[in-house]
Amino acid sequence: MNIGGQRGLAFAAVIGAIVAVTGCGQSATRATADVTPSSTEATETITNMAGAVRGGGAACVFVKPDGAQKFGHVGWGFKLPGTGRWVYGAVENPSAKLYTPPGGDIGAWHAEGSYDRMLSEMSTDAHYPGTSEHPYSRYRCTRSSTHDVNNARAMISKVEARGFLVGVDPRTGKLTSRDCLDATYDVLKAYRTKRLTPAPKLSVPNVWVGELWGWSDRTLTPR
Repeated sequence: MNIGGQRGLAFAAVIGAIVAVTGCGQSATRATADVTPSSTEATETITNMAGAVRGGGAACVFVKPDGAQKFGHVGWGFKLPGTGRWVYGAVENPSAKLYTPPGGDIGAWHAEGSYDRMLSEMSTDAHYPGTSEHPYSRYRCTRSSTHDVNNARAMISKVEARGFLVGVDPRTGKLTSRDCLDATYDVLKAYRTKRLTPAPKLSVPNVWVGELWGWSDRTLTPR
């Protein structure tokens, strides 16, 4: 694709910043949307997700704060309402390439199990060993009165097949992303997770995680 003139210089500057980032590559060129929580949302933290309301939904975001040169890396989990089981996974991007076409290996995986099993497997990178000193070392969770498991499962299939991108899409010429944060956000949005902060394209995972208002915030250690 030929990008010339001032537009080409602008794209080159942005891509130059992006190229410095590996793993689930992210650029700090855009911030996430401003979300102001209500006083109720700000105090609704989860203290016992394993014992969450049986008929309700719940969601978690798992974080490698040191991932992608400390821009952060994220994975996801959501509860199957009426059960003690969760579906969880991530897009790991083991090649650290900024672009992998649809159908390529982007380190996508998902699994299903109990809440405790989810925490154990995420804390040890059981399904896709990473290179962080500590795998997923932080997690944030929230209950959700709305949920759509079928839609979330369909989105998992979609994000696992659509490839990986941080930069200019060769098909459209637009600057965009299809990375670990996009996968996490799209799956949890499809689940209809309450209090899910918007995640514009090219958002920084660690910044977005910090804006999950009303979610619990805990350290995750290998177990």
